Amino acid sequence: MSSTFKCRLCANCNGRACLGELPGMGGVFNGKNNILNCEGWKKILPAIPQEKIQEAAASFSKERIRLAPITGAQENIGWPDEESFYKPFYSFANGLGIKLGVGDGCPDQKLLAGIAAVKALDSNGSQAKKAAVFFKPYPQEKLFERLEWALPVADLIGVDIDAYNIVTMRNKVHLEKKTAAQLNELRKAAKVPLVVKGVWTKEDFELIEELKPEVVVVSNHGGRVETDIGSTAEFLLENFDRIKSNCASLWVDGGIRSKEDAIAAFALGAQEVLLGRPLISAFIKESQHISQPQPFWL
Repeated sequence: MSSTFKCRLCANCNGRACLGELPGMGGVFNGKNNILNCEGWKKILPAIPQEKIQEAAASFSKERIRLAPITGAQENIGWPDEESFYKPFYSFANGLGIKLGVGDGCPDQKLLAGIAAVKALDSNGSQAKKAAVFFKPYPQEKLFERLEWALPVADLIGVDIDAYNIVTMRNKVHLEKKTAAQLNELRKAAKVPLVVKGVWTKEDFELIEELKPEVVVVSNHGGRVETDIGSTAEFLLENFDRIKSNCASLWVDGGIRSKEDAIAAFALGAQEVLLGRPLISAFIKESQHISQPQPFWL
């Protein structure tokens, strides 16, 4: 196995072996939110009625699992180069039967490579593969340019609003704190459902209450941005009613490592869960011919 990979391929992915490793697989605040995310799903189980757990287990389906938006293959994952990562990675995720998500980044080629990788899954040209395509909160002109790139593969368009808190990127490419009016402009132009990803603060509540997007993703960016401290599981438990009353569908990510974690999320009312690190780890293992357990949703 290449020594350049930044994922430690831990049997128990809980954020403790990659404390604070950024760029890499870790998180800010010495990995605190990443660790809390992983612990949170077990912590909240006693607060969920057993009948809700049983209903969620009975309705469990891989159709409710989605690849989280991932870019930065070289700097964050340690892949030999950025360009060669996306096609095999998306092919791997697609082969697992889960839904797809495309991420954005700087330079633009990261987003373009993800879009191209989704297009490449359409082998005979008869039925284009679709994905949720997530943009960073760039200025409007740049968002509309990205929208044109994405529409051939997008059945949903998302904006990663919490990426504004990535200070180095915000300063480098002029990310904006988006208003409801700006996001609504994008939704009208896209003519596909809008996903607001990264709802995590009081300001975010105000945004979705005005915008009422089709989809909200409860997320703290996998513990990778400087924001409030806490786990997505506890946040969803505490705020489900307020969020769900302002969107058609609610998704969640962060720390989901097992079928039991996903069932807990569904029992709390999430329609989909997004996975990032577990799929990166599984993909590296497959690419290096390392034996691994079957994915938990198969």
